[in-house]
Amino acid sequence: MAGRIPQPFIDEIVARSDIVEIIGARVALKKSGREYKACCPFHTEKTPSFWVSPDKQFYHCFGCGAHGTVVGFLMQYEKLGFLDAVEDLAQRAGLELPREAQGAHEPGGGDLYDLMTRASRFFEQNLADTARAREYLEGRGIDAPTRARFALGYATDSWNVLLNRFGADESERRRLLQAGLIIERDGGSARAAGEAAGGHYDRFRDRVMFPIRDSRGRVLGFGGRVIDQGEPKYLNSPETPLFHKGRELYGLYEARQARNDFKRLMVVEGYMDVVRLHQAGITYAIATLGTATTQEHLNKIFRLTSELVFCFDGDGAGLKAAWRALENALPLARDGRELKFMFLPQGHDPDTLVAAEGAAAFEDRLKSALPLSEYLVRQLHSQVEASDVGGRAKLAALAAPLFARMPEGVYRDLTLERLASEVRMPASKLREHLDAAGRSGGVARSAAAGRQAASPAGAQPRQFGRTEPTRARRGRMSAGRGNLLSQAIGLVLHHPAAARAVGARRALVGVDLPGIAVLNELLDQAAEMAQPTTAMLLERWRERPEYHRLTELALAPAMVEEASGAANELKMAIQKLVEHHGPGRRMDDLLRKAEETGLNYDEKAELTLLLKSKARPGGPSSPGGE
Repeated sequence: MAGRIPQPFIDEIVARSDIVEIIGARVALKKSGREYKACCPFHTEKTPSFWVSPDKQFYHCFGCGAHGTVVGFLMQYEKLGFLDAVEDLAQRAGLELPREAQGAHEPGGGDLYDLMTRASRFFEQNLADTARAREYLEGRGIDAPTRARFALGYATDSWNVLLNRFGADESERRRLLQAGLIIERDGGSARAAGEAAGGHYDRFRDRVMFPIRDSRGRVLGFGGRVIDQGEPKYLNSPETPLFHKGRELYGLYEARQARNDFKRLMVVEGYMDVVRLHQAGITYAIATLGTATTQEHLNKIFRLTSELVFCFDGDGAGLKAAWRALENALPLARDGRELKFMFLPQGHDPDTLVAAEGAAAFEDRLKSALPLSEYLVRQLHSQVEASDVGGRAKLAALAAPLFARMPEGVYRDLTLERLASEVRMPASKLREHLDAAGRSGGVARSAAAGRQAASPAGAQPRQFGRTEPTRARRGRMSAGRGNLLSQAIGLVLHHPAAARAVGARRALVGVDLPGIAVLNELLDQAAEMAQPTTAMLLERWRERPEYHRLTELALAPAMVEEASGAANELKMAIQKLVEHHGPGRRMDDLLRKAEETGLNYDEKAELTLLLKSKARPGGPSSPGGE
């Protein structure tokens, strides 16, 4: 979502917003030195552990770990999406969202939100007037209050009833087409309707209608379920300026209305499953919209809760959907998050099972839901015969690309230990094999030096503040190096204005260290801002895998308090990084190894390139300053 708003606009919004004022309007803040404190609004406590920094424009709770910028606070406290939070802050600042961010107001589109609202009410009225549609929902166990809560409706068995109601002239028909409510007619569909070619016809016909709403309750699109036999069983709105099925979750608005906080959210497969579970009191059920759970879905979910349960039918299709969900969830499986998989008995889906056994028995099944780590290992184990060495080796090989997608941390380590028990080898040894397999498969962190820090979907991001256990970086050389890089990044985050003054980005050219690209990009970002703040820098990384680690460094105690001292410390840190990790140091290491043990083919080629580089002006022997 962030990509639809120009970055300079987000920078300006963060710069204009006073986080103390925004949070203070919702939480009773008390000044404490240079910061403000309060009892955390995100968990119950008696002693204040929630702190707000006006200098960094950042908040953090030392009790539950909640933290973020003013944008993040509105998202967490008000349960808003990113775009809605930015829009709220823009209105406070007297700014208008850029045109490209206003999906509802594209040229010629008019106010599509208003049109979708009127269409939803029209479908609701049709349901009230059509006994057959009401009887169908009653037969499925959906009562009147639930139908009203979800604004369920009915599209009549007609080719043009909605078109005639809302498409009186060409401009209105154009809006209906843009909203995905009608389809442009061709010769074949015209003959099916018994009419002349040309014109348009209604997209949804003889279907129960499920409005899909955003965090504000605005209708973005519809899902339509056929009442009798017919294909497709479910029909969704197409992609429109409002509706993108890879981003939206059915039932999330209703779940937010039912409760202010979530212990968990549960992803099920169908509209009817969500409606039936909510009616039974399981109001944390949501569903994707006929597509696999995407990382954008997961990011939206984890902004609301730290526990996610995938609930699937126990048939083959359910198992396939579960595995796709696992693969997409791996890059987001990190410390503090719980991902579980719950499978239902054969022949049941959530709709039928909760009707058969009741909400209490259904929720009791959550106790047996498999953690992601256990599900992953069991599924891999089911693909091989692990009773012999060959089978266990194959098990490790199958696991390698999956572990390469998981971020470093306790969660990954514990999952690895679980796999190690199946492979029957020490976890440390298995880690070496998995990391080596990952590198040979094209996800080597060392191969990414100098690239953009953001990783492509599905690849393991480079972790800054850590070093690689490669042959060139063993023993004494690896000790403390990650700390030095983390210190430099921390200085930039704590004192971005000082980093802007240093301007030492070019001195790091040629430095080979995992995560150096992150420091380079932070220096570039600070340099292009007139008055950079910690919050402004962090907002640029919100949707990237490095965001979690950057916030950790921003929350760590500052090395120095004053900007002038920070500038000097940063200069010294950069100088040491060049000395320890620059091309000159690598060349010295290779020359020494050539004398002692000899070089392999790749190392000889690397040394040749470094020697040629040294011969040129500005080579590794003279890293330069500014």
